[in-house]
Amino acid sequence: MKIGLPKEIKDNEYRVGLTPAGVRALTDAGHNVFVERSAGEGSGFGNELYEKAGAQILDTADEIWQTGDMIVKVKEPVAPEYPRMRENQLLFTYLHLAPELELTKQLLERKVTGVAYETITDKRGRLPLLTPMSEVAGRMAVQVGATYLEKMNGGRGILLGGVPGVPAASVVIIGGGVVGTEAAKMAVGLGAHVTIIDRNLDRLRELDDIFLSKVQTLASSRYAIEEAISHADLVIGGVLIPGAAAPKLVTREMLKLVPKGAVLVDVAVDQGGCFETTHATTHSNPTYYEEGVLHYCVANMPGAVPRTSTFALTNATLPYALDLANKGFERAIAEDEGLKEGVNTYAGKLTYDAVATSQNLEYTPLETLIDGIAAKASN
Repeated sequence: MKIGLPKEIKDNEYRVGLTPAGVRALTDAGHNVFVERSAGEGSGFGNELYEKAGAQILDTADEIWQTGDMIVKVKEPVAPEYPRMRENQLLFTYLHLAPELELTKQLLERKVTGVAYETITDKRGRLPLLTPMSEVAGRMAVQVGATYLEKMNGGRGILLGGVPGVPAASVVIIGGGVVGTEAAKMAVGLGAHVTIIDRNLDRLRELDDIFLSKVQTLASSRYAIEEAISHADLVIGGVLIPGAAAPKLVTREMLKLVPKGAVLVDVAVDQGGCFETTHATTHSNPTYYEEGVLHYCVANMPGAVPRTSTFALTNATLPYALDLANKGFERAIAEDEGLKEGVNTYAGKLTYDAVATSQNLEYTPLETLIDGIAAKASN
């Protein structure tokens, strides 16, 4: 298979979809890998490392997209990349389609096979390709929050851990999944007072055990959220419904209860955000105020630490990329039910129910399309 690795062009996105080690694994398996010049420099991988691993360097993104049967990326395609996508091309990347109607339409019109990292599941129903970036983003959320709480950065002028005789900051984390857990580790480590809110009581019990009762856990309700954020210095949103738009758990009216100069970090922004006042920002222009609260809603937070993030991501994605390349798309998804869950678009149809529901579009089960194609091929 011909595999293309383009350079990411989203604002300040320095990650890359394959490391040189990943390229070597693919070329050793007999595949041809084409890398856009300078694609890996942001993560510390020069062109010579990719060439040494067996890749061919091409000068332009157009060449990469024209050549590749499978395109391996990190972030969803942005507008300049839409015309480069073509029918039957396999796109393996984060897609986060629920809030991206135009991207969905482009994938459908161009009949691209879109396999989304964030909806692939493992045998235990977990999200193995979303987990590493959730770990990075969760830890970064506290780091970022602490920075923007500083007065010169627009915050309340509060140190997360306080000092003897001065109270520590109050950190409220909405969502007790991977993002919430990693954020709590960082916040507890810095000495903050941490509250985690989740609707799953069993998960709250697990978190209580993990943190040895060093965090407060609350069962999620509008009342509980309102009460917690009303005295919060930092609020972190880490709510996820796989593939679907994130629920708006903090309304504008509720935000009026939050102390002025507090910081809100919405890690769920890729799925539309879990705060009513969220809109996606970039590393170039990361923050804005709503109701006197400083919002940080960068949609590619891990892109700020690309070397760590690229290694963490590709450790998880490479086995799936190898499967798709070695077996071909149809056999790979037939043999791995979890990989099949990653297929969001195929043959001009939307094949992930949660995205279809979020966008009010028609959902087509993938099985009906694959069966139809197989039958047609046999005639």
